[in-house]
Amino acid sequence: MEVNVLTAPGLYGSGPLHWQTIWEHTAGIKRIHQQDWDRPEMTEWVKTIEAAVAKAGPDVVIAAHSLGCIALAHWAQQTRLRIKGALMVAPADAERPGFPVAARGFAPIPMSALPFKSIVVSSTNDQYASLERARSFADAWGSRFVNAGEKGHINADSDLGEWPAGQVLLTELVRDWHTL
Repeated sequence: MEVNVLTAPGLYGSGPLHWQTIWEHTAGIKRIHQQDWDRPEMTEWVKTIEAAVAKAGPDVVIAAHSLGCIALAHWAQQTRLRIKGALMVAPADAERPGFPVAARGFAPIPMSALPFKSIVVSSTNDQYASLERARSFADAWGSRFVNAGEKGHINADSDLGEWPAGQVLLTELVRDWHTL
């Protein structure tokens, strides 16, 4: 059984050099397209995730980044749909002072267990969430936590290319599900 992967970019989307965009050139990996990447509305983003998951089916895995992780956590609290799991990379702390005003509707961040297997990946020098805050998300969500070291916001500016370490984590999640 093939597992489809949906990417869930964050604020402003993911440009051509972002690992999510690069991954989308692989068969079976598709982006969840939001209507407005620059002025996101949490309820609209959650509806778009719902529609994408409904279309993809219950075997889908979501590779989320930044605000996409927070939108996914909100979606998980509201949906009746199932997914296999999620790779949640560099979750943005939408509650921190100085967070972009355009995305403030994403607070408060849900801090209850996700109903699917998940891995949270964070960096020691992410400007949008401290390592400690990202670890608190992982703990609350029941996610495995991975410290990626000094990788910034784990985006295109991090110069990761295809981000092989992320592909390993995604592959690990898919492999684990197939052995359950």
